[in-house]
Amino acid sequence: MKLDILVFGAHPDDAELGAGATIAKEVAKGKKVGIIDLTRGELGTRGTAEIRDSEASAAAKVLGISVRENLGFADGFFVNDRTHQLEIIKILRKYRPEIVLCNAIDDRHIDHGKGSKLVSDACFLSGLKKISTEQDDNGGLQEQWRPNVVYHYIQWKDLVPDFVVDVTGFIDKKTKAILAYSSQFFDPNSNEPETPISSKNFIDSVNYRARDLGRLIGVEYAEGFTVERYLAVDSISDLI
Repeated sequence: MKLDILVFGAHPDDAELGAGATIAKEVAKGKKVGIIDLTRGELGTRGTAEIRDSEASAAAKVLGISVRENLGFADGFFVNDRTHQLEIIKILRKYRPEIVLCNAIDDRHIDHGKGSKLVSDACFLSGLKKISTEQDDNGGLQEQWRPNVVYHYIQWKDLVPDFVVDVTGFIDKKTKAILAYSSQFFDPNSNEPETPISSKNFIDSVNYRARDLGRLIGVEYAEGFTVERYLAVDSISDLI
């Protein structure tokens, strides 16, 4: 299956929090979108890896994506080395996305910045013919593939976006996908320990950040992204 967009997250729920409305909008436009979770979030204070697996599947159904896989890297301890890069290269060559979205370049959680650089480096290496990888299902050699662009969504820190996407009409679907992770986010009846993301204020902040970015571009809601290289357009009228 060839995908138009492949979204990577260090943990299940990263993609939904950072780009959930953008994902929902692209799916509604007929684009094939997939999500790859690097870890199962097994070090999370609340819930378990098995619960997160189930929640990730539920969130995928809400967003309507074509595929979701988990690479099973070690939460908190994965590194940007050859072994991990090759696993991501195999995924890139399997799904051949034109666009890759991945973690914030700098963030509160150490896995976010690490995941960002790991995926970005793998995207470059995936285009090198002399790096050999095999398809897991049939053992055949994969052809090299390099996505056209790599964009980074924004997470905990208020990074300044390089561009924003109008996601008006899709914020409710994003919120529903986030709340599919019921073990992680605000639940007044939960007996789990409090965490930085389990408060009502955090869930509200996801909404008001999108509303504020929307305000800045004259729409109701928007999501922001940073880039690794200049955005290119065919003509200045594309920017209207």
